[in-house]
Amino acid sequence: MSRLTHIDDQGRARMVDVSDKPATAREAVATGFVRMAPETLALAVSGTGRKGDVRAVAELAGVMAAKKTSDLIPLCHPLALSKVVVEVEPGDGGLSVTARVKTTGPTGVEMEALTAVSVACLTIYDMLKAAEKGMVIEAVRLLEKTGGKSGEWTA
Repeated sequence: MSRLTHIDDQGRARMVDVSDKPATAREAVATGFVRMAPETLALAVSGTGRKGDVRAVAELAGVMAAKKTSDLIPLCHPLALSKVVVEVEPGDGGLSVTARVKTTGPTGVEMEALTAVSVACLTIYDMLKAAEKGMVIEAVRLLEKTGGKSGEWTA
């Protein structure tokens, strides 16, 4: 089993020292899904909800969240992100959220992509909860990452 990088030899949590790691191009893609009733999906897609355009607000919330990841996840490094794209699309039974995050730096952007998706899904829930409280946020996961010592990974 590989050693956990955020745990020191005494078992204490620590931020990983990336000062000697080379800056390389890095990218991560994450996804998630908000399952909802057909009527709620129709409301979300119509853009006529009382709180505004659900998809546009959720996409913006995801971008903002990616930029704040190190404020939310204790051991994440603050990163200069070069690109964040969050897309909310209707799917079978709900809204699908995808985030693509890029940087050039000494550590990856997986957490930023996952945070963007998570907050976008929560925003969708918030904006539609008056119509349906039983929505389910599901399948938030990393789809792929590139760059760094570990190279490419795809789910």
